[in-house]
Amino acid sequence: MPYRKTIQEIETACQSDLHKGLSEEEAQRRQKEQGKNILNKKKKVTLLQMFLEQFQDPMVIILIIGAIVSIFLKEYMDACIILVVIVLNAIIGVIQEFKAEKAIDALEKLSEPKAYVLRDGYLKEINSEDLVVGDIVELEAGRYIPADMRLLTSTNLKVEESTLTGESEAIEKQADIVYPDEMHIADQRNMVFMSTYVTYGKAQGMVVRCGMDSEVGKIARMLDETKEDMTPLQQRLAHLSKILGMLSLGVCAAMFVVAILQGRNLFDMLLLSISLAVAAIPEGLPAVVTIVLALGVQVMSKQNAIVRKLHAVETLGSVSVICSDKTGTLTQNKMHVVSSYANGMLQEVNDELLKGMVLCNDASISQNEVLGEPTETALLCFGEKQGFHKKDLDMKYVRVNEIPFDSNRKRMTTIHQHEREVVAYTKGALEKILAMCTSVWQDGKAVRMSNYEKQRILEASRQVSEDAQRVLALARKTLKSPYEDDVENKMCFIGFVGLMDPPREEVKDAIARCYKAGIRVAMITGDHPLTALAIARRLGIAKQETEVITGNQLDAMSDEELCASVKGYRVFARVTPQHKVRIVQAFKQNDMVVAMGGDGVN
Repeated sequence: MPYRKTIQEIETACQSDLHKGLSEEEAQRRQKEQGKNILNKKKKVTLLQMFLEQFQDPMVIILIIGAIVSIFLKEYMDACIILVVIVLNAIIGVIQEFKAEKAIDALEKLSEPKAYVLRDGYLKEINSEDLVVGDIVELEAGRYIPADMRLLTSTNLKVEESTLTGESEAIEKQADIVYPDEMHIADQRNMVFMSTYVTYGKAQGMVVRCGMDSEVGKIARMLDETKEDMTPLQQRLAHLSKILGMLSLGVCAAMFVVAILQGRNLFDMLLLSISLAVAAIPEGLPAVVTIVLALGVQVMSKQNAIVRKLHAVETLGSVSVICSDKTGTLTQNKMHVVSSYANGMLQEVNDELLKGMVLCNDASISQNEVLGEPTETALLCFGEKQGFHKKDLDMKYVRVNEIPFDSNRKRMTTIHQHEREVVAYTKGALEKILAMCTSVWQDGKAVRMSNYEKQRILEASRQVSEDAQRVLALARKTLKSPYEDDVENKMCFIGFVGLMDPPREEVKDAIARCYKAGIRVAMITGDHPLTALAIARRLGIAKQETEVITGNQLDAMSDEELCASVKGYRVFARVTPQHKVRIVQAFKQNDMVVAMGGDGVN
């Protein structure tokens, strides 16, 4: 477990050099042994294979047998009609699946990520697929992480891991942490993982797992091993085919017995019984089913939904439970300010709060796009909507000094020159900001901070936190000089904001329609249980804590226990991809048709 090892132990285990990295020769040797740093993909199905797959349906097999018997009986017209229907059915299915595969291929054509790697003591840029275990990689804001890495150094590093863990908020990472016990992926703060994204800060890490050995690779392998089940329609058609086959054999046997009892010509009666059996087979049924499903696929495509398999269209109509990811599916996957506190009241703002949140902020706006760390972009958008534009404020309040954010201090301070006034703004965790304040801003002026006022602030913060919002507070101070030593002391408390990743506007109505149609909705997420429950309550998925279960609780359950109790839960929090498979299997064992929705790797 790399996260349980010190940096020196990782250096030894990976046989690398912290100062020079690997040599080019060693990197090439390791790549020959380990392979490229890519995820294996299933072999593409050829058009011929797609065409042959269309003849594996039990109903089609019976029709083929019927066509062969018709030829044997010299009923050539019947045989031709049956074969034409079979081939037409196969062509329609192949055309639809081929179009779907082409659309999916187009979606997968993304640019190949690059990586800055230390080789022979020099920093160079290479394709991420050429990374090997032991490589030392430089990370910075805006870059995707190309492999699983143990951090060697980190400076204010934050990583967005929602595609892997479901955690909506960027996670602070620190290289100097060592864990003595086993930890969940979302809690491994000294590790960064393939396919995640650096939102803030910079770092250096050593590659410890590549390609299919990475956490994302484990998900890919697990999905490759998943067995495809027959859809409800396929099951019903297979059952019908079985009944028709048995009836046909029954007709043959009955006519043959009658022939023996009546002393008729056995060969003539055999031909007659076979003819009746062939006539009982509805040769038009597969074609009708295929055409109807193809029409359904066309309707879905107009709603921007790509359907890979024809039978999947009918399955959507048979769904009894929808398991949905939270981040980016039920929510917007974008932090927003949803509450505020100022002038002693919740949902109140004042000019100083808006001004400070915009000025004490490293996010920026370029070509109408907000760039920066998610929390800071949310604060900037909050101010912009209220008419406090960063570009204008930065010109009036020129930043002349700053104390950068630090994960230990949990705050940042910026100092601004406005005409002859020098003012400092500090934003950060409420407990840190409140501890350094001796006054509070009310109605445009600073008044002494009383115990009553402090308790009122803490109570308002508690209410906001119970709704799973992240509280960020702001304080200010007028200075004599931009370079004073004791800036973060005896400050004036301005107020705070509550941030969260809010639900999509259309989701609540969609969930209500699902319940009306008798479809159960379950949220499966890697996010914190309180955050998940808060969103579930807003959307009408769950109402109380007893409907929430965590990944650790799932680990303590056997498959039989989970199968017996799964219907009682609506929110599954802090889960891994392996948990998701268990949850879906438990629902299926309760004779439920499951649909899985999400926007990330999981």
